Amino acid sequence: MYDALRRKSVMSLSWRTYLSLLAAAVICSVMSPRFVFGQPGQSQELKVITHNVWYGFTRKPEPRHGEWKQWMARQSPDVVSLQELNGFSANDLAEDAASWEHSYSEILKKGGFPTGITSRYPISDVRRIQEGFHHGLLRCQIRGVWFYVVHFHPSNYKKRIEEARLLKQDITHLPDENPLVVLAGDFNAFSPEDECHYGKDASLISFFEQPDSTKSSARNLNHGAIDYGAIEAVLGHGFIDVVASQRSADSPYVGTFPTQLIDDKDHGPDRRIDFIFVSPNLQESVLSAGILRHATTELLSDHIPVVAVIDMAKK
Repeated sequence: MYDALRRKSVMSLSWRTYLSLLAAAVICSVMSPRFVFGQPGQSQELKVITHNVWYGFTRKPEPRHGEWKQWMARQSPDVVSLQELNGFSANDLAEDAASWEHSYSEILKKGGFPTGITSRYPISDVRRIQEGFHHGLLRCQIRGVWFYVVHFHPSNYKKRIEEARLLKQDITHLPDENPLVVLAGDFNAFSPEDECHYGKDASLISFFEQPDSTKSSARNLNHGAIDYGAIEAVLGHGFIDVVASQRSADSPYVGTFPTQLIDDKDHGPDRRIDFIFVSPNLQESVLSAGILRHATTELLSDHIPVVAVIDMAKK
């Protein structure tokens, strides 16, 4: 009798314990940030970095290239947008990406000034656009977000405005009804968000007057003034400049070009030409954004990297 009661008690206890453990597992799986969108192993945060690496490390290559890969690995990014991958093949980019634990990568083209993208997560819907763009435009989808790797014309404001128009045109033809979009790269353009800073620095106009007067293809200035047309076109489409949106009114101005790496030549005064923009439906999801300017990044490239962290749970 006692044996029967004991067996019944043990069975009852085991069943209750099983239910308790099952309930605890369900609660933990719901609360854990590693289970967003029902995809095990995916973080709810997406860290995006964009960086122009200057001629694919062909200039002042070492130890710069190795130190850059180590630095990128320490940042633990989820998506990396890259410009000026000169001399890189698809395999070269994949090898570099592996050093910061990215298994997925795409490159725009061979030759010239390729752009590229690497990701911790699968990349799909890749489109390589070269017609109408000085360097080309790389577009893909990662975790439901459309990423555009941007590298606009370096010295002609009219061509940059045209590139911005073509970029907008491609976005309007995306298959999603209300697409989530991130634009990241070297826009080589000035933002009206920084107009107060540029208005105080006449040396920027003086610097551009020389190439505009000696090179037939150079049109940096618009009738002797700084042109904001390309970035105005992006902002006019509703996109949010994540760095400008995060900084306060009394924040110091921080540019992204040039750096100490190339201070052996005159490249003009400090200016912000590298950007990350998000579509309006991602604005509330941006947790943080900034320009990663410090002693280390001053010597990694002629451009400073820009970062944004997006909360994918809010999208």
